[in-house]
Amino acid sequence: MRTGEDDALHDFVEGRRTVLFRSAYLLCGDRHEAEDLVQSALVKVVLGGRRHGRLDNIEAYARKTLVNTFIASRRRFWRREQAYAELPDRQMATSDTETGLVVREALARLTPKQRAVLVLRYWEDLSVEATAEALGMRTNTVKSHAARGLAALRAGMAEELV
Repeated sequence: MRTGEDDALHDFVEGRRTVLFRSAYLLCGDRHEAEDLVQSALVKVVLGGRRHGRLDNIEAYARKTLVNTFIASRRRFWRREQAYAELPDRQMATSDTETGLVVREALARLTPKQRAVLVLRYWEDLSVEATAEALGMRTNTVKSHAARGLAALRAGMAEELV
């Protein structure tokens, strides 16, 4: 038998899963990994909601959990290297779809924290203060990660879009 809090958590999971997936996809750049990331984050949100009894801002808690789960996954040793049978071909971006691919490739080359800051600031449209709170950083740290991340993003994309 579900309680009112369980109903609220269930409604949140059903209503926000797609939004969290989009952010997760931008963070990691892989559909399957994004699905796993959202699943892990939502499990933590539900368990946290049951453990703490009531979450005041479940949206912020879920977003922070998603980003922290992503950053923690990048610290694992087995994630650092990826073997490829063949090197991927890189083509010039000529359409919006290809431009999107170039952006995601450039995002993938950023550090996890820079990527998290850019996704929260510019995709989720959070303020500097809200991003700092979500990531547990100072506002100046968020600003420097955003500036460096944008510079690296522009440099990476300039090579592809020339």
